[in-house]
Amino acid sequence: MAERENRRGPRREREEAPEFADRLVAINRVSKTVKGGKRFGFAALVVVGDQKGRVGFGKGKAKEVPEAIRKATEQAKRQMIRVPLKEGRTLHHDMAGRHGAGKVVMRTAPEGTGIIAGGPMRAVFEMLGIKDVVSKSIGSQNPYNMIRATLNGLQKEQSPRSVAQRRGKKVADILPKRDDAPAAAEAEA
Repeated sequence: MAERENRRGPRREREEAPEFADRLVAINRVSKTVKGGKRFGFAALVVVGDQKGRVGFGKGKAKEVPEAIRKATEQAKRQMIRVPLKEGRTLHHDMAGRHGAGKVVMRTAPEGTGIIAGGPMRAVFEMLGIKDVVSKSIGSQNPYNMIRATLNGLQKEQSPRSVAQRRGKKVADILPKRDDAPAAAEAEA
């Protein structure tokens, strides 16, 4: 019996290890009017990621702020998606995402650019582990719709490896040839 408890102990610690970072994006106080007055509650929007290509968002509602944040964080961990990153720092290609009236445009960026994004989109990129990206939110300013639109766009992200595998080719056949241009310029000079 004691051995089983020992086996369960480390597993729980491993599951609850702080491998995920979380960011509180928005907190909203909501009220319900009842016979005796108003009852207040809180709605929290949280983005969770491992900063290595996995990200998710969740929303939680409760009477107290910490409980709402906890619920949102648990939901975010259950709804995580994996996004392939180029060199672990940026996107492989430009893309757009959409949800409702919210539309976002995301573009790859050279090293050193940083994260050029507004509020909720910035939280998603930081939790995802992207270091260089240029993005713009068009339409809805609602943080829920912005995050959903961003994740919609990120789900369209495809790595050259997955495209090559789907087409039955090699990765070198998919990527543009960039080594030939400098060699050709030197031959002409």
